This record gives sequence, structure tokens and C-alpha cells, in this order.
Amino acid sequence: MTDFERYYQRIRRQQKRDSLIWSLVLVVLYLAAANMSEFSLVTIWQSLPHFFDYIREIIPVLHLPLLFADGKTEGSLAYWGYRLNIQLPLIWETLQLALASTLIAVVIAGVLAFFAADNTQTPASLRIGIRAFVAFLRTMPELAWAVMFVMAFGIGAIPGFLALALHTIGSLTKLFYESIESASDKPVRGLAACGASKLQRMRFAFWPQVKPTFLSYSFMRLEVNFRSSTILGLVGAGGIGQELMTNIKLDRFDQVSMTLLLILIVVSLLDTVSGRLRRRVVEE
Repeated sequence: MTDFERYYQRIRRQQKRDSLIWSLVLVVLYLAAANMSEFSLVTIWQSLPHFFDYIREIIPVLHLPLLFADGKTEGSLAYWGYRLNIQLPLIWETLQLALASTLIAVVIAGVLAFFAADNTQTPASLRIGIRAFVAFLRTMPELAWAVMFVMAFGIGAIPGFLALALHTIGSLTKLFYESIESASDKPVRGLAACGASKLQRMRFAFWPQVKPTFLSYSFMRLEVNFRSSTILGLVGAGGIGQELMTNIKLDRFDQVSMTLLLILIVVSLLDTVSGRLRRRVVEE
């Protein structure tokens, strides 16, 4: 056996040993976490029939011959969607909530990100302060913000808007300033040598490099905020989530499925549209 083969075998044995050790560590951590959280695959397996029982409950009873009958005929589509006049405006409100909170958060996060990045010559005290502030904003879950604002402002869209906007500012600022820090500094040095101001360097050196990333993150966050705004409605923060919670509490199983169907349709459309816009912008 040559020296190279002995070296290769030694490295292979070391890799196998390290893999085994880390696998055992992960198994121990998993078992400890499962024990602390009372997680049990056996319990999940035993409870699955109840889950499928609920799924069967919310599936509407539709009769093919009566499918297109009027809203008074049980088994028709119109009978299933008798609350659409309430649900469609709530879906629209949820979409507006996500869009408004995302737009204002993108603007604020974009400004904060340029001051929080290491390579924009921002004073250390200001940079650290901004990073600490946005870390606090994203540490608090949207649901916690929503509960606090519902207690302060009452049930409605304002708590949902504020909760989404604050958490989005915290999340996007971090993503944005990391994108700025990964940008090439050659254009910055070139403009600085020509006597460009700090604002001009940000506009003409940093912005063209980070624009596709900024827009990609913004579109992604819009999708996330629509889903989150649906959940926030469960605690009274406006939108279709309140309708969903009401139907669940009142055991209106057919309306639970209708509400979920509307949410699924809008999320799918939003994913498709934002994905195409994101690709078009990034490819420019």
C-alpha cells in the first residue's frame, strides 16, 4: 500500500468516525427535544384518524344534478358559497393588508439597511443601534405583535397591519444589509475616487448591484405576509382569518372548506404572479 493510499484510508476512517459521532449527537438531541416537547410518533399515528374525520366533515356535500341550482337548493355550488358576499371582501381586505404592510416595510427596511451595513461607512454606534432595533422587531412573532395591538387598538385591520409591518421591517432589514455587504466595493471605490458623495455612491454603486436581490426578497415577503395575515385574523387582527375562526367555532364545516379554498386560490395566484414578476425583474 502506497503512502497516498494509507493517507486516503486514514481520512476515510476519520470521516466515518466523525459522521457516526455527529449522527449520535443529533439522535440524542432529537430524543431530548422530543421528550421535552412531549412529541410522540405513536400519538400522531393514533390521532391521524381524527384528523381525517375532520377533513371528511369539512368536505361539502355536492350533488351533480343539482350542482348549478340556486342558493336555496342543498347540494348546489351556490348553497355551498352562500357566504361569499362576506368572504370575498374579507379576502380582499387580507390582500390589501399584506400589500400595504409589505410596501411600507420595504421602504423603511431599504433605508435602514444602508445605514446598518458594514461597508457604507456608517458610524458604529448608529449601525449597532439599528441592528439591535431590527433584531428586536423580528424576534417578536407577528402573532405576539398582533395580540398586543389588538389589546391597544381593538379588533380590526390596524393591529394586523402594524404587526406585519414591524416584523417585516425587522426581517427585510437584515436580508437587505447582508445583500449590501456582499456587494462588490470596486464601483464604490471608483466613484469615491471621482469625488462622489456618500448618497451618490449608494445610488450608483450599491443600488444597481442589490436591486434584483431587494426586489426578490420583497416579492417573497409579500407572499409570506398574505399567509401571515390569514393567521393574524384568528386573534382578531382583521381579514379572512376572523371568518375562518368564526366558522370553526360555530362548526360551520362547509364554510370552513369554502374559506380554505378561497385562501388557497389567492395564495396560488399570488405565488404565480409574484414569481413571474420576480423573475422578470431579476433577469433585466
